[in-house]
Amino acid sequence: MKAKFHLTREQNVFVAKRNIVDYIWKSANLEGIKVTYPETQVIYDGGIVNGLTVNNIIAIVNLKYSWQYILENDKLDYDFKLLCHLHKFTCDKLVLERNLGKLRKIPVRISGTSWKPQIPVKSEIQEELKELLHQTNKTKTELAIEIMLWIMRRQMFIDGNKRVAMLFANKIMIDNGCGIITISQQNQPVFLKKLITFYETGDSTDLKQWIYNTSIDGIDL
Repeated sequence: MKAKFHLTREQNVFVAKRNIVDYIWKSANLEGIKVTYPETQVIYDGGIVNGLTVNNIIAIVNLKYSWQYILENDKLDYDFKLLCHLHKFTCDKLVLERNLGKLRKIPVRISGTSWKPQIPVKSEIQEELKELLHQTNKTKTELAIEIMLWIMRRQMFIDGNKRVAMLFANKIMIDNGCGIITISQQNQPVFLKKLITFYETGDSTDLKQWIYNTSIDGIDL
Protein backbone atom coordinates (compact mmCIF):
# COMPACT_ATOMS: atom_id res chain seq x y z
CA MET A 1 0.00 0.00 0.00
CA LYS A 2 1.62 3.23 -1.12
CA ALA A 3 1.25 6.36 0.98
CA LYS A 4 -1.66 8.45 -0.28
CA PHE A 5 -0.17 11.66 1.07
CA HIS A 6 3.39 12.89 1.49
CA LEU A 7 3.28 15.63 4.11
CA THR A 8 5.66 16.89 6.74
CA ARG A 9 4.52 16.32 10.30
CA GLU A 10 3.75 20.04 10.61
CA GLN A 11 1.55 19.93 7.51
CA ASN A 12 -0.24 16.83 8.75
CA VAL A 13 -0.84 18.44 12.15
CA PHE A 14 -2.28 21.47 10.34
CA VAL A 15 -4.72 19.23 8.45
CA ALA A 16 -5.72 17.46 11.65
CA LYS A 17 -6.31 20.69 13.57
CA ARG A 18 -8.31 22.18 10.73
CA ASN A 19 -10.71 19.20 10.74
CA ILE A 20 -10.41 18.04 14.33
CA VAL A 21 -14.07 18.53 15.29
CA ASP A 22 -15.13 16.47 12.27
CA TYR A 23 -12.74 13.66 13.23
CA ILE A 24 -13.96 13.70 16.84
CA TRP A 25 -17.60 13.65 15.74
CA LYS A 26 -17.05 10.68 13.42
CA SER A 27 -15.02 8.78 15.99
CA ALA A 28 -17.67 9.31 18.65
CA ASN A 29 -20.45 8.12 16.37
CA LEU A 30 -18.42 5.05 15.44
CA GLU A 31 -18.45 4.07 19.13
CA GLY A 32 -22.22 4.58 19.34
CA ILE A 33 -22.02 8.00 21.02
CA LYS A 34 -25.05 9.80 19.62
CA VAL A 35 -24.00 13.38 19.07
CA THR A 36 -24.40 15.70 16.09
CA TYR A 37 -21.65 17.69 14.43
CA PRO A 38 -22.99 21.06 15.76
CA GLU A 39 -23.21 19.58 19.27
CA THR A 40 -19.65 18.31 18.96
CA GLN A 41 -18.48 21.78 17.93
CA VAL A 42 -20.19 23.42 20.91
CA ILE A 43 -18.71 20.90 23.36
CA TYR A 44 -15.27 21.25 21.78
CA ASP A 45 -15.50 25.03 22.23
CA GLY A 46 -16.43 24.64 25.90
CA GLY A 47 -20.11 25.47 25.49
CA ILE A 48 -23.19 23.89 27.03
CA VAL A 49 -25.41 21.44 25.13
CA ASN A 50 -28.81 20.50 26.48
CA GLY A 51 -30.32 17.08 25.92
CA LEU A 52 -27.10 15.05 25.90
CA THR A 53 -26.13 12.62 28.62
CA VAL A 54 -23.23 13.58 30.87
CA ASN A 55 -21.28 10.55 29.61
CA ASN A 56 -21.66 11.64 25.98
CA ILE A 57 -20.35 15.10 26.80
CA ILE A 58 -17.44 13.63 28.75
CA ALA A 59 -16.63 11.31 25.85
CA ILE A 60 -16.34 14.26 23.45
CA VAL A 61 -14.19 16.27 25.86
CA ASN A 62 -11.96 13.23 26.37
CA LEU A 63 -11.50 12.84 22.62
CA LYS A 64 -10.58 16.52 22.37
CA TYR A 65 -7.79 16.11 24.92
CA SER A 66 -6.70 12.80 23.39
CA TRP A 67 -6.26 14.41 19.98
CA GLN A 68 -4.39 17.32 21.52
CA TYR A 69 -2.07 14.83 23.22
CA ILE A 70 -1.06 13.04 20.01
CA LEU A 71 -0.77 16.29 18.03
CA GLU A 72 1.35 18.14 20.57
CA ASN A 73 3.74 15.29 21.43
CA ASP A 74 5.89 14.20 18.51
CA LYS A 75 8.41 12.18 20.55
CA LEU A 76 6.02 9.53 21.89
CA ASP A 77 7.02 5.91 21.34
CA TYR A 78 4.55 3.55 19.69
CA ASP A 79 4.40 1.14 22.58
CA PHE A 80 2.24 -0.43 25.27
CA LYS A 81 2.66 2.65 27.45
CA LEU A 82 1.09 4.83 24.75
CA LEU A 83 -1.85 2.42 24.41
CA CYS A 84 -2.49 2.72 28.15
CA HIS A 85 -2.14 6.52 28.13
CA LEU A 86 -4.64 6.82 25.29
CA HIS A 87 -7.11 4.64 27.17
CA LYS A 88 -6.77 6.88 30.22
CA PHE A 89 -7.43 9.96 28.10
CA THR A 90 -10.40 8.58 26.17
CA CYS A 91 -12.15 6.81 29.03
CA ASP A 92 -11.47 9.14 31.96
CA LYS A 93 -14.62 9.32 34.14
CA LEU A 94 -16.33 6.80 31.82
CA VAL A 95 -14.97 3.59 33.34
CA LEU A 96 -14.02 2.74 36.91
CA GLU A 97 -10.73 4.29 38.01
CA ARG A 98 -9.20 0.86 38.54
CA ASN A 99 -9.79 0.01 34.86
CA LEU A 100 -8.24 3.15 33.34
CA GLY A 101 -5.18 2.29 31.29
CA LYS A 102 -5.34 -1.32 32.50
CA LEU A 103 -5.85 -4.50 30.51
CA ARG A 104 -9.23 -6.03 31.14
CA LYS A 105 -9.41 -9.15 33.31
CA ILE A 106 -12.95 -10.19 32.52
CA PRO A 107 -14.59 -11.57 29.34
CA VAL A 108 -16.44 -9.19 27.03
CA ARG A 109 -19.05 -9.69 24.35
CA ILE A 110 -19.10 -8.01 20.96
CA SER A 111 -22.44 -6.78 19.61
CA GLY A 112 -23.45 -8.50 16.39
CA THR A 113 -21.42 -11.67 16.79
CA SER A 114 -20.97 -14.67 19.08
CA TRP A 115 -17.17 -14.40 18.70
CA LYS A 116 -15.40 -13.60 21.95
CA PRO A 117 -11.91 -12.05 22.23
CA GLN A 118 -9.38 -13.74 24.48
CA ILE A 119 -8.32 -12.23 27.78
CA PRO A 120 -5.29 -10.02 27.02
CA VAL A 121 -1.88 -10.74 28.55
CA LYS A 122 0.58 -7.85 28.83
CA SER A 123 3.63 -9.75 27.59
CA GLU A 124 1.68 -11.05 24.57
CA ILE A 125 0.34 -7.60 23.71
CA GLN A 126 3.83 -6.11 23.91
CA GLU A 127 5.33 -8.82 21.71
CA GLU A 128 2.54 -8.66 19.11
CA LEU A 129 2.82 -4.88 18.88
CA LYS A 130 6.59 -5.11 18.53
CA GLU A 131 6.25 -7.63 15.69
CA LEU A 132 3.70 -5.46 13.89
CA LEU A 133 5.88 -2.37 14.14
CA HIS A 134 8.94 -4.17 12.80
CA GLN A 135 7.42 -5.13 9.46
CA THR A 136 9.97 -3.38 7.27
CA ASN A 137 8.30 -4.40 4.02
CA LYS A 138 5.22 -2.25 4.62
CA THR A 139 4.56 1.47 4.37
CA LYS A 140 3.63 3.49 7.46
CA THR A 141 0.10 3.79 6.06
CA GLU A 142 -0.33 0.04 5.87
CA LEU A 143 1.26 -0.45 9.29
CA ALA A 144 -1.06 2.12 10.85
CA ILE A 145 -4.15 0.41 9.42
CA GLU A 146 -2.96 -3.05 10.48
CA ILE A 147 -2.18 -1.91 14.02
CA MET A 148 -5.52 -0.12 14.30
CA LEU A 149 -7.39 -3.28 13.33
CA TRP A 150 -5.24 -5.41 15.65
CA ILE A 151 -6.09 -3.15 18.62
CA MET A 152 -9.79 -3.28 17.76
CA ARG A 153 -9.85 -7.07 17.52
CA ARG A 154 -7.66 -7.60 20.59
CA GLN A 155 -10.24 -5.75 22.74
CA MET A 156 -7.58 -5.28 25.40
CA PHE A 157 -9.52 -2.68 27.40
CA ILE A 158 -12.91 -2.89 29.05
CA ASP A 159 -14.23 -0.08 26.81
CA GLY A 160 -13.07 2.46 24.23
CA ASN A 161 -10.98 0.09 22.10
CA LYS A 162 -11.97 1.63 18.75
CA ARG A 163 -11.15 5.11 20.05
CA VAL A 164 -7.74 3.99 21.31
CA ALA A 165 -7.08 2.11 18.06
CA MET A 166 -7.83 5.07 15.81
CA LEU A 167 -5.82 7.50 17.92
CA PHE A 168 -2.81 5.17 18.05
CA ALA A 169 -2.98 4.59 14.28
CA ASN A 170 -3.36 8.29 13.57
CA LYS A 171 -0.33 9.06 15.74
CA ILE A 172 1.66 6.90 13.32
CA MET A 173 -0.03 8.48 10.29
CA ILE A 174 0.54 12.07 11.46
CA ASP A 175 4.13 11.56 12.56
CA ASN A 176 4.94 10.21 9.10
CA GLY A 177 2.87 12.71 7.08
CA CYS A 178 0.50 10.06 5.74
CA GLY A 179 -2.84 11.80 6.38
CA ILE A 180 -5.65 10.88 8.79
CA ILE A 181 -7.69 7.70 9.10
CA THR A 182 -11.34 8.67 9.57
CA ILE A 183 -14.53 6.70 8.87
CA SER A 184 -17.21 8.90 7.29
CA GLN A 185 -20.79 8.75 8.56
CA GLN A 186 -22.12 7.13 5.40
CA ASN A 187 -19.38 4.48 5.48
CA GLN A 188 -19.76 3.50 9.12
CA PRO A 189 -22.44 0.79 8.58
CA VAL A 190 -20.21 -0.90 5.98
CA PHE A 191 -17.17 -0.56 8.21
CA LEU A 192 -18.93 -2.12 11.19
CA LYS A 193 -20.21 -5.00 9.06
CA LYS A 194 -16.72 -5.67 7.71
CA LEU A 195 -15.29 -5.31 11.21
CA ILE A 196 -17.54 -8.10 12.49
CA THR A 197 -16.34 -10.34 9.66
CA PHE A 198 -12.76 -9.49 10.58
CA TYR A 199 -13.43 -10.28 14.25
CA GLU A 200 -14.85 -13.68 13.33
CA THR A 201 -12.24 -14.70 10.75
CA GLY A 202 -9.08 -12.87 11.82
CA ASP A 203 -8.50 -12.03 8.14
CA SER A 204 -8.01 -8.27 7.75
CA THR A 205 -7.31 -8.28 3.99
CA ASP A 206 -10.69 -6.99 2.80
CA LEU A 207 -11.20 -4.47 5.60
CA LYS A 208 -7.66 -3.13 5.35
CA GLN A 209 -8.02 -2.48 1.62
CA TRP A 210 -11.47 -0.92 2.12
CA ILE A 211 -10.10 1.50 4.74
CA TYR A 212 -7.23 2.39 2.41
CA ASN A 213 -9.64 3.07 -0.46
CA THR A 214 -12.30 5.01 1.45
CA SER A 215 -11.08 6.34 4.77
CA ILE A 216 -7.81 8.28 4.53
CA ASP A 217 -8.10 12.06 4.61
CA GLY A 218 -5.44 14.62 3.70
CA ILE A 219 -4.39 17.31 1.24
CA ASP A 220 -2.04 17.34 -1.70
CA LEU A 221 0.64 19.99 -1.42
